[in-house]
Order: sequence, then structure tokens, then C-alpha cells
Amino acid sequence: MGRDSHRLGGMGEVVIEVAEKATEQLAETVSALNRQLSSKPRALSVDELAELIESQAARLLVAYLDGAPVGMLTLVTYAIPTGVRARIEDVVVDEAARGRGVAFELTEAAVDLARRAGARTVDLTSRPEREAANRLYRRAGFDVRESVTYRRTLD
Repeated sequence: MGRDSHRLGGMGEVVIEVAEKATEQLAETVSALNRQLSSKPRALSVDELAELIESQAARLLVAYLDGAPVGMLTLVTYAIPTGVRARIEDVVVDEAARGRGVAFELTEAAVDLARRAGARTVDLTSRPEREAANRLYRRAGFDVRESVTYRRTLD
């Protein structure tokens, strides 16, 4: 994908890139964004980031606003017997850049990548209390599904 650039109505230029190389700076950026995403954030080492970037199933998309990294998401694509599917995970935009269209651009870039990978659907989850995120996903064309998500934590 490389770079995808959009002007955000006088609010600067957002550039979406698929991360292609693990660097110390990118690992620090991802770790800083993780602190805004999770109540139990983890810092990624350069080696862990390289493993993610080199994965055939995952693409790390990074958003830059006026040259500064301000957001990320991970697109996971996988084949199952009924076709290729995709999931969007770990969407986060830095608090200082929220409300400026960055998450929308990240989501649109991920959907485009999923489409090019042959995915039939793109799924994501969002907690109900994340009202702004839920409005964003509906605006981006996602429909709410009646489903129950189960999780089993592994030690």
C-alpha cells in the first residue's frame, strides 16, 4: 500500500502507511499509543514489532498528521473454508489528534486493503461506551451485528 494521503479540511494532512520496517522510533510510537488503548498496555520491543510487521496475516497501519505519528490500527486477514475474512484490531488515535478524521482515514485504508486481499467481510468490535468510535464505524459503513463475543484468557 505504501502511503495514502488525504487533506482533512484545513486541519492538516493525514498520511496512512503500512509499516514495513521495525525501528526503535516506531516501537516507541506503538508503545505510546498502546498506553492510550489499553488498561494493561504493553511496550513492544523492536523484535516484537518486527514479528508483527513480517506476519503474513497482519498489517500495521500508522497514521501521520502533518508528519507526526498520531494513530494506528492492525488489519488481520485470514482464510477460512467460507472465504477470506478480515478483522480490524487495536484502533487508537492519540488524544491530541482525536476528532480530526484520523480514525476514519485509518479505517477506510484498512477496508481498502481487506478488499484487495479478497476479504468478503471486515469485522471489528467496540465497547458500547465508546460512543464516538461507534458513530465512526457506522459512518464508515459498518453494521452492528447481533452476536456475543466470548474470550478465554490463556495463562
